[in-house]
Amino acid sequence: MENLKVSGLNLDITWKDKASNFHKISNLLSNESSDVFLLPEMFSTGFYMNAEETADRNEETLNWMKNFAQTTNTAVCGSAAVYENGKFYNRFYFVEPNGNYHQYDKRHLFSFSGEDKTYSPGKEKVIVNYKGWRILLQVCYDLRFPVFARNNDDYDAILYVANWPEPRIEAWKSLLKARAIENLSYVFGLNRIGTDGNDLHYPESSYCYAADGSLVSTTENNIVSAEFDAEKLLKFREKFRFLNDRDSFEVF
Repeated sequence: MENLKVSGLNLDITWKDKASNFHKISNLLSNESSDVFLLPEMFSTGFYMNAEETADRNEETLNWMKNFAQTTNTAVCGSAAVYENGKFYNRFYFVEPNGNYHQYDKRHLFSFSGEDKTYSPGKEKVIVNYKGWRILLQVCYDLRFPVFARNNDDYDAILYVANWPEPRIEAWKSLLKARAIENLSYVFGLNRIGTDGNDLHYPESSYCYAADGSLVSTTENNIVSAEFDAEKLLKFREKFRFLNDRDSFEVF
């Protein structure tokens, strides 16, 4: 396991305009060097509840991600609204440069916004193996449910992508740090910025925390970067074997 550089884009998502967002992301990230590019929740449309209008039906977002991953030789991650077999999903894609991809359907749907009335919940916890790192995929509201994200010695880092608005931003910050500490893992939380079509504001609030709770990300020109240090993580886990004392849970 070597060090892994992750770069997240603080994106002001253009409301319901996939082509505009694809173009914007390409311009902002095409000259960046990283192992993983991270994009916000529903980065191609914004967090929009009329899925009939905007959800991908022909893998539009996935196909763009495959092309961008290949062009930049960088893994590309983010979620999109997807229609499949008569249902809508908030689907997190992790796309590798060789075209292989992994997907996680958001488990915890944000009932406060009516997401649960439109989208169907995922049923599986998804951990991706990439460049020696075991990475758990999570989306926004999942952050509030620690049992689902419990580390059973099966992952090294969590990626959260979100549209988490300003009124609840302190919870976002606190819970990201807590997930890192309690799971002895890197936690990278990427939030969108700007104001969406529902007039909700999103301040710059993307962070990466190490297993000891320290902030390890830096932000420049709306790009949030962090390096997952393999040696530091392994040494920390070796010294503080807190996961050995964890409770057992049955999630489903």
